[in-house]
Amino acid sequence: MSEEKRSVNYAASFKDQLTVRGMIIGVIGAIVLTMSSMYVALKLGALPWPIIFVALVSMFFLKILGKTNINEINVTHTAMSAGAMTAGGLAFTLPGIFMLNPNADVSFIRLLLIVLGGVILGLIFTALIRKYFVETKQLPYPMGQAAAETLMVGDEGGKKSITLFVSMGIAAIFTFIRDWVAAFPAAWLNTRLMGYGSLTGIWWSPMLIGVGYVVGPIFVGVWFLGALIGDFGILVGGTELGWWDGGTAAAIKASLGIGLMVGTGLGIIVKGILPKAKEIFGPMFSKDALGQGFISLRWAPIVMVILAFLFTTVAGMGVAPSIITILGVWLATAMSAQMVGQTGINPMEVFGIIVLLAAKAVSSMGQTEAFFVAAIVAISCGLAGDVMNDFKAGYILKSDPKAQWIAESIGGLVGAFVSVGVFYVILTAYGPSAFGNPEMFVAPQAAAVAAMVGGIPHLTSFIIGLIGGALLYVVGFPVMTLGLGVYLPFYLSLTAFVGGAARFIVQKFVPDFEKSGNGLIVASGLLGGEAVIGVIIALVQALPALLSM
Repeated sequence: MSEEKRSVNYAASFKDQLTVRGMIIGVIGAIVLTMSSMYVALKLGALPWPIIFVALVSMFFLKILGKTNINEINVTHTAMSAGAMTAGGLAFTLPGIFMLNPNADVSFIRLLLIVLGGVILGLIFTALIRKYFVETKQLPYPMGQAAAETLMVGDEGGKKSITLFVSMGIAAIFTFIRDWVAAFPAAWLNTRLMGYGSLTGIWWSPMLIGVGYVVGPIFVGVWFLGALIGDFGILVGGTELGWWDGGTAAAIKASLGIGLMVGTGLGIIVKGILPKAKEIFGPMFSKDALGQGFISLRWAPIVMVILAFLFTTVAGMGVAPSIITILGVWLATAMSAQMVGQTGINPMEVFGIIVLLAAKAVSSMGQTEAFFVAAIVAISCGLAGDVMNDFKAGYILKSDPKAQWIAESIGGLVGAFVSVGVFYVILTAYGPSAFGNPEMFVAPQAAAVAAMVGGIPHLTSFIIGLIGGALLYVVGFPVMTLGLGVYLPFYLSLTAFVGGAARFIVQKFVPDFEKSGNGLIVASGLLGGEAVIGVIIALVQALPALLSM
């Protein structure tokens, strides 16, 4: 986003940004999106970013009511999107409890405590790291940029609005034909290489191409390098050379990718956050939290102590795992903020696995409690990804971060109660055996967490990745995206690479198109079109099933 656009004065007074009508719209939207997100995350193992959809919905209803402004719209959609990410963190972890033990007894109170704890910790830490990642590091946050671009162009009209909505319409039609009509497969995969465990191919996704374009060729190039290492180096190359068998290759790939991401998180803490600890965490002991007249966070240490006590006693996690969980959220939300800022992808369950393994290494906690650790972290990281995208949009539009954070808190807390309620409705209606059942709720991310409860599959690779990731980050290499490329299926990385390559070509051969901002407008349209249709399809699929229970 150019400084010229950022200098445009969209600012409105606080009371004109955080309004009663906006919060009513936001809460209703949060309830609907949380319900649909829970169902779709369990059913399909997917959760589209809701930010573009809710931005358009907020704009639509507030424009109808009249006398609105772009910041009221932005704050309203901030509340609306929070519940979806809360539901995602729950759905991507806790069903694993019943996959391993269908007779597990998890009370509503324990589950609600875990979800509320994850939301509260996510809100605390994202408030503290907002300024560092959004303002100091100036990370791109492609979804946040796309939301801001959508609101600005939609509000201003003109030729750029035509460009935006034409590209959005094309992506929407494509997505509808792909996912609803099912006229062609969502991805093309090389069946010969699947024998090595490699999902080499391409995902026909306008959204991911748009992400690659916004992120740019450097970050995406490193991301794709990681995919080449993971698939053609480890899965195909190492197996073909006889260094290891297919099962070992898969374990090495996953462990190395996770190790690189954890190492990056440590690097972020050592290089970026600890040297600025007073600036970042000082607000917990002063009146200023976001550096812009925000409310005091001096209550945060007390809340964290109370949560540690409740996690230990009510949830039964034990003292050491509870402390490690809270410290782990600190590390994981920083990792999530970095990854979402660079790639637009937020593997929240991976961050949950990382802290889960750390907690198990120092305690003899039970199986159910291990999932609680993963859920708290995943919910915090899911909310962090959403919050940081919203803060990026707010920074561009000059929204008041206090208004945004309050709106996010309202949406996140509503999402906590709704997601737990929906989860129990599904559990009661279908029984615990429904989770992991391909005919019911496959919940693949929760299955991955269940598989990791036993430990890291290849410890040596994890340690190599951990050390390498920390060192590479310290010297300035974008290693987070490298680890993501190693970990993710190849077809996702290739699709993002197409977007990054497209931006390189445009910058090289059509520089005026790029300088005018049209490239980012088209990319924002591609992001928004698929995201909007993805959410609409989720609503259509989820609500009838939930209402029939």
